[in-house]
Amino acid sequence: MSETTTGKKMEAFTFGDPEPILDGPGIMDYLEAWSFREWYEPPVSFEGLAKSMRANPHHSSALLVKRNILLNTLETHPALSRQDASRLFLDYLVFGNCYPERVLDRGGRLARVRASPAKYTRRGRAPGEFWFVPNLFEEHQFDPDTVFQLMEPDINQEIYGLPEYLSGLQAAWLSESATLFRRKYYKNGSHAGFILYLNDESVEQEDVDSLRTALKDSKGPGNFKNLFMHAPGGKKDGIQLIPVSEVAAKDEFFNIKTVARDDVLAAHRVPPQLMGIVPTNTAGFGSAETAAQVFATNEIEPIQTRVTEINDWLGEEVFRWRPYTISREQ
Repeated sequence: MSETTTGKKMEAFTFGDPEPILDGPGIMDYLEAWSFREWYEPPVSFEGLAKSMRANPHHSSALLVKRNILLNTLETHPALSRQDASRLFLDYLVFGNCYPERVLDRGGRLARVRASPAKYTRRGRAPGEFWFVPNLFEEHQFDPDTVFQLMEPDINQEIYGLPEYLSGLQAAWLSESATLFRRKYYKNGSHAGFILYLNDESVEQEDVDSLRTALKDSKGPGNFKNLFMHAPGGKKDGIQLIPVSEVAAKDEFFNIKTVARDDVLAAHRVPPQLMGIVPTNTAGFGSAETAAQVFATNEIEPIQTRVTEINDWLGEEVFRWRPYTISREQ
């Protein structure tokens, strides 16, 4: 409800607030690692980062395509399962941290490298100390020198790493909000689809009542409400339906989704050819093979180099890589 300058009140059209994927304070309201117990809290909400991964299809797809290429180029090792490797890569890309845990056999040799979920793993206050904290009521301290932290460095603190895509989260959330608004609009079903205007005096009242009943019964959840107006002897333009910014709203929705998509891809630096995006221009995006090779050189290989730091801690070359190649059918 709003009030105009003339003092008359106007009804505002609304169908409820959108339901964002993040509730409560923003995930980037604090950028320092605080210590309240025996460990440090992350500088941003890891819960928020986990939720945001699925807020936007381009955001999640960019993360998964990097994970898939890393997993595909990783050579097998008996101490590292493909599942644990996949968890480590995805944790590093989503949270900017991953925590390989070393498991030794009775003879002190490396038996397995498993992934401790980065969402719940915390740096302890003592050097080299790590905790697993899945909730407020459970906590587990790892044995000394059994967990390694691979982190993407942050410029504000040195306790936790942060992912590179943080600058693109606002665009991902904007795209989510636009999609939620559109879903609410179509799901609401309280707005008029059309007005059937009848001004013929020769139509029997019984037919008019039947037509009104048919239109009334046709509505349902998620459908437009159709209106019927019977005005015997009325003028041709006696009643009109004037859409309120409908065309502009459609164009704005398309522009928001397009700009948000470009911002997200820019934050991840993933070529659109690798994301299944259909080009809107006649020239297209260029060769997908060339884009894939440049992407592998500029983005995938640096990550592979970072991951091999784990080998120095393990004392064994567990993470080995094959060259990234695109095979062609002869």
